[in-house]
Amino acid sequence: MSCQNDIDDYQVAKSELDIRLEELLLDKSEGQGINFFILPESNDYASIPQDPLNPITREKVELGRLLLHETASGGNPKMDVMAGTYACASCHPVASSFYSGRRQGIGESGSGFGAAGESRVFDLTMPLDSIDLQPIRVPTLLNVAYQDVALWNGMLGGSGTNAGTQSQWNDIPENHLGFQGLEIQGMVGQDTHRLQIDENFADTYGYKELFDRAFSNTQSFERYSRKTAALALAAFNRTLLSNRAPWQDYLKGDYAALSEREKRGAILFTGKAECMKCHTGPALKDQDFHAFGFGHFDDSNDAVVLDDANFDNVKKGRGGFTNNPADDYKFKTPTLYNLRDANFYGHGGTFNSIEEVIRYKLSNQLQDNNVPSSQIADEKGAIVLTEEEIQDLIFFVENSLYDSYLTRYVPETVLSGNCFPNADVQSKIDLGCE
Repeated sequence: MSCQNDIDDYQVAKSELDIRLEELLLDKSEGQGINFFILPESNDYASIPQDPLNPITREKVELGRLLLHETASGGNPKMDVMAGTYACASCHPVASSFYSGRRQGIGESGSGFGAAGESRVFDLTMPLDSIDLQPIRVPTLLNVAYQDVALWNGMLGGSGTNAGTQSQWNDIPENHLGFQGLEIQGMVGQDTHRLQIDENFADTYGYKELFDRAFSNTQSFERYSRKTAALALAAFNRTLLSNRAPWQDYLKGDYAALSEREKRGAILFTGKAECMKCHTGPALKDQDFHAFGFGHFDDSNDAVVLDDANFDNVKKGRGGFTNNPADDYKFKTPTLYNLRDANFYGHGGTFNSIEEVIRYKLSNQLQDNNVPSSQIADEKGAIVLTEEEIQDLIFFVENSLYDSYLTRYVPETVLSGNCFPNADVQSKIDLGCE
């Protein structure tokens, strides 16, 4: 009898807002119930989406966690003086929720960090072509398990979403290995970002034992390699889940996790504002590509596009990869978690607040007027919200979807003993490594 009373009390604790929100969530859950929106625990490997060719193990995660932050991995710079000063985490620091702390991420030949990566600048003593600059905004690593292709245009990945795109893989031979996007990104990224993880690295910095544990079934001559490093990085990155955000607590039954204002915003997000047409599932993102006419990087506002960036293709998004005009100007749906730390929004970083993005999507204006109206997503400018509703929606996205405990994913030290996520002179000062 007491158990039944507990259940009844729990049910009574639900307000009218909770009941309405539950109805909307069930309607949007594709028949799977509330669990459809719940992120697994980061150590519940069996429940995390993963590449069947790269099953997640504790040993891979342990290795990948260190490799992501290990500045000694920056071993293939264009300028020798920059060796050992950068890592994957240079552009994905936890201090900015694994987004880049500035509009355009800088790997090699960057200087400084600030508090959250916002003060990293070009080292002006280096030639411009020695600076590791990408012509598009660095996305977060949070919730990347919920995608089977990588990059804004989805070009990395040899299965699933990219089935049928093999004719476009001439410049991406790694796709032919059949791995999903995160694993391929781990391989390609080491070359693109001038990292060098091999047997010499493993031996010099004490990583051999970790590679041995993680890849005991791999032949010793292949065990300490770009490929195994990529598999470890991908396994770790899949565990980077924003599963302690208030929204996640609410979905698990803690109705006090959200304020009434947040619940009103969640009802708008799930219902009238139609955000869940694209931002759905546990990571609040589908695996599709959409055109909203966002702007791109240019040679201003602290962004530099190098001459060899093939920028016309970059601006076409998915179409720049597939060469299918129907895909032009479409970009992959991003997760909405921890946007508060992103500071710049859109693939070109052309927005400076969540409010700017929401108001833009409600409007009929385009930042890139070259995008044909036929390409623009139906959702653009289709919804009318009151000012109060807009503010409630912003409040939900900024606060309910914010996991404030991401430092749980970061090691206290790396095996080299280097400063991280950067180890250049100014970063060491900023990070208190000196």
